[in-house]
Amino acid sequence: MTFRLGLTGSIGMGKSTTAAMFAAAGLPVWDADTAVHGLYRQGGGAVAPITAICSEATAGGSVSREVLKRHIASDPTLLAKLEAIVHPLVAADRSAFLAHTSADIAVLDIPLLFEKSNQAEFDATLLVTSPADLQRQRVMQRPGMTEADFQTLLARQMPDAQKRSLATHIVETLDLAATNAYVISLIAHIRARHA
Repeated sequence: MTFRLGLTGSIGMGKSTTAAMFAAAGLPVWDADTAVHGLYRQGGGAVAPITAICSEATAGGSVSREVLKRHIASDPTLLAKLEAIVHPLVAADRSAFLAHTSADIAVLDIPLLFEKSNQAEFDATLLVTSPADLQRQRVMQRPGMTEADFQTLLARQMPDAQKRSLATHIVETLDLAATNAYVISLIAHIRARHA
């Protein structure tokens, strides 16, 4: 049976980089954000239901994330409706991924894993973290990012200290080589305990 490792971390903590390290080590990695992008693309499973609740956010058979973001900002009820559509579709995509893998360990990259209380679905969780000043520096380097956007994103995410208390494993992403060494050792640790 495949060991399910839930990978999570707040924005700017180095989660995507860490996920890429697991992939480079040969593990299959499922990415929640990639699944959502697929659902929003032309022909994606979320396009029709999103059109029904916010037709302005769809054009040419796909969903515009930017337009959707603006509508969510102006209509507080829209986010819950959107989540009711997208979350079951994402969960189905994740289940299909797990059903089609024969690997001994699969990594599931889920930004809001703890916020949605999904940790019971995994054999272990890995929190990717870094000091707050480094997190802010990384996020503010992103194109188009403003302080207001950063604060909005932080407000939607559970505080890092709380995530640390929930995680099975924790890695601080201060240095690429050290993070990669941690990933390799964690894979070996899981294999040794669950062989």
